[in-house]
Amino acid sequence: MGSKNKLKRFKENYTFQNVFQPTREEVINNSFLFKGKWNHDFFQNDNPIIVELGCGKGEYTVELAKRFPEKNFIGIDIKGARFWRGAKTAVEDRMQNVAFVRTQIELLDFIFSQKEITEIWITFPDPQIKYKRTKHRMTNSSFLQLYKKVLKEDGIVNLKTDSEFMHGYTLGLLHGEGHEVLYSNHNIYHNEGAPDEVTSIQTFYEKQYLEINKAITYIKFKIK
Repeated sequence: MGSKNKLKRFKENYTFQNVFQPTREEVINNSFLFKGKWNHDFFQNDNPIIVELGCGKGEYTVELAKRFPEKNFIGIDIKGARFWRGAKTAVEDRMQNVAFVRTQIELLDFIFSQKEITEIWITFPDPQIKYKRTKHRMTNSSFLQLYKKVLKEDGIVNLKTDSEFMHGYTLGLLHGEGHEVLYSNHNIYHNEGAPDEVTSIQTFYEKQYLEINKAITYIKFKIK
C-alpha cells in the first residue's frame, strides 16, 4: 500500500463514527471517553463485549459481528490504515455492534475498565520467535495478566494462528500456570470439534496459508 493510500485511509477513519484514534497521552492520562462506558455510551445496550487484538484488516471483527448481532465487537490495532477496510464495511452495512480503536495492546486496561470484556480473540499474531522478542508475544504471562484485568470472571480467550511455535508455546504456558484449556487443536481443518466461527471465518492471509496446506491451530482458554 502506497503512502498516499495510507494517508487517505487514515484521514477517512476520522470520518467514521465507529473508529477511535486517541493519542497515547490521552490514553495514559485516562482521558479516553469510553473506558468503563462502552455499553452505555457507545453501543447503548448491555450486550457482551468481544475484543479482537491485532485485528489487522478487521475481517474477523466484522464477520463475528454479522454472525452475532446480539453481541458487541471491538477491533484493536496500532495501524489504522489496516482496519480502515473493516470499519468502512461496518459503516456501509450500517452495523451498530462494531467499533475499532487505534492503540497499542499494552494499553488495553486504559481502554477498558476491569471486567468490562466478555471475550478476547487473538488472530494470527506475530509469534515473536526470537528470545529477545518474548516480551512482545501476545500470550506471554504479562499479557495474560493484562487480559485477566479487563475480562469478566468467566471470560474466554481465543488464539487462532498458523504458527505451531505460538500454539505450542501458549499451550505449554497455559498448562504450566494452571489456566483452563477449554479446547485445543493443532489442525482445525483436519479435525472435528472446532467452533463453527473458527473454521467458517477466514482472513485474507489465512486463505493463502490454506492454499499451501499450512496447518491452522486454535486454543480456547480461561485465565485463572
